[in-house]
This record gives sequence, C-alpha cells and structure tokens, in this order.
Amino acid sequence: MPEIIFNGPAGRLEGRYQPSKQKSAPIAIILHPHPQFGGTMNNQIVYQLFYMFQKRGFTTLRFNFRGIGRSQGEFDHGAGELSDAASALDWVQSLHPDSKSCWVAGYSFGAWIGMQLLMRRPEIEGFMAVAPQPNIYDFSFLAPCPSSGLIINGDSDKVAPEKDVNGLVDKLKAQKGILITHRTVPGANHFFNGQIETLMAECEDYLDRRLNGELTPEPAAKRIR
Repeated sequence: MPEIIFNGPAGRLEGRYQPSKQKSAPIAIILHPHPQFGGTMNNQIVYQLFYMFQKRGFTTLRFNFRGIGRSQGEFDHGAGELSDAASALDWVQSLHPDSKSCWVAGYSFGAWIGMQLLMRRPEIEGFMAVAPQPNIYDFSFLAPCPSSGLIINGDSDKVAPEKDVNGLVDKLKAQKGILITHRTVPGANHFFNGQIETLMAECEDYLDRRLNGELTPEPAAKRIR
C-alpha cells in the first residue's frame, strides 16, 4: 500500500493509503491509540481495521498523528489530533470528489478523536469505536450523536472499565434516529491480547451487516444539519 505524506495543520503527516478501484467508493479513516503511550498507525488493531475496510472496496487511510513517525508537530492533547484527522479526511476527499460517504474507526484515544470528527462531518455515516475511554475522556459532545455505529470493548479492560463504557452506550442508545450496536469481547483487556481475531470478527460482522442494509434505525424526523 502506498506510503503518503500530506499537509496537516502542524506540518506534514505520514500515512498509508489504499484507493478503491471504484471512483465513488466510500472512504474509511482509521485513527490510532494514544501517541504518548506507543500508539501509531502500525498498531495491529489499526492495521486490521484498515485491511477490513480495504477488502470491502473502501478507499482507506490510516496515518500517524502529529509527532509520531514522520509526522511533524507535537502532541496536542486531542485538539491538534482532531485537526489532523480533519485534514486527513480533506486530503482523501480532494482525491475522491465522487465519494459520497465516509466511515471513521478509532481505537482507544483514536475512538475519542473519531467521535469528535463524526460530530463535525455530516458525510460520516458510520463509526467504530474500539475500547473507548469515557472514564478518561469527555464524550458529552455526543448530544446528539449524528450517526449509527459500533462500540466494542473487552469485559476485562482495566484501562476503560466496562461499567464506564456501558454508561456511554446507554446514554447514546437513548437517542432517537440512530442505532448504537454494542459488543463485548469476553476476557479481553484494553489491548485485546490474544483476542484480536475475535475483535475483528465482530467488527467485520457489523460492517457487513451495515453494508447489506441491516442495523438501520427506525425512521426519525430528519435532523437539520
């Protein structure tokens, strides 16, 4: 897959990019875990998510947030990383103007950034939040959450305890017009050690069902953007 460098708000950003053969294919952006705790775009879960979307014909991008690998800049506690993600989506969309829809998938810190991106970009129609951390990061901006998606975590996660993730899920499930799917991987910790295959099987099942037109919410009054 091509290595790419594109301009971000704090300098160049390094990524891996795989365009679809279809000009109007949807776009998927994959966001990596916390940069200060070893998170990079080459994280195994990030790579597997990238490959999952690529196999299904998406135009797919993963990249290093500022200050990681060959990406310029310094860690910015989320605000700058959100700007990086927005720039990454802009860059892909500039190459694929016929693409009408987009998905965002993020793992841990990347899930928090991805959900913020979702709030700002109405073309994002689906999300995957792997091991989000509502005990550490504020998710109150999801009011309302604009798109349906998957939240998946391990029931032995000490970094993002199950009760906190369940609280976030319950809050989002109360909203009308979207459908939040929640999956728990038994015995999995925050890193899904020994459980990445199970994690990916759940993510693939969810994506395939969405692409088949399943898991859509009851029609609600159309929201004004």
